[in-house]
Amino acid sequence: MDTKNLTVNGFLDTVPTPGATLYTAQFQLVVSPTDNVVDDVIWSCTTSKPEIVHALLTEIQPGDLLHVSGVLTQPDNPAKPARLTVDALEVLATAPARALQEMVLDRYGDYVVVFDADTDAVPVFTALGQWVGEAESPDTIGTLIEIHERVNGGDA
Repeated sequence: MDTKNLTVNGFLDTVPTPGATLYTAQFQLVVSPTDNVVDDVIWSCTTSKPEIVHALLTEIQPGDLLHVSGVLTQPDNPAKPARLTVDALEVLATAPARALQEMVLDRYGDYVVVFDADTDAVPVFTALGQWVGEAESPDTIGTLIEIHERVNGGDA
C-alpha cells in the first residue's frame, strides 16, 4: 500500500455516519482541483479522532466547506478505492441552507409555509416567493391563504 500526507479543501457530500468500528466516523468529501465540475473527485474519508467524530456526527452538515488533513492510503489493487484518514478538520464555511436545520418547509398548493419548532407563528409565502403574511398558528394558515386569494384574485 502506498500512503502520503494530504491536505485538501472540499465540500461534505453526504451526511456523515458512524464508522465500521466503535468511535469512528466516515464521510465523503467532494474535492475540485479546478472550478470545473467535471474535475470533481469524491474522497472516501474516515476518522477516529474523538473531537472530529463528535463534530461530524452532531454539527457538520452536507454542503459545508471543510479543510482536512490526513493520510491518503492507496491500496496495491487499483480496483479498490483510496481512503483518506483524517487527523485534522476545520469548517471553512457552512452550507447556505444551514439555518433551516430546525425548520420544515411545507407546500399548500401554490403556497409555501415555514414551520419552526421554536415558535407557533408560521410565515407564509407564495411558491414564487411573494410574502403573504404570518399565521398566528398552524390552525390559521388556511384563513390567511383564503384572505390572500380574495384580495389578490386567487392567483398566487
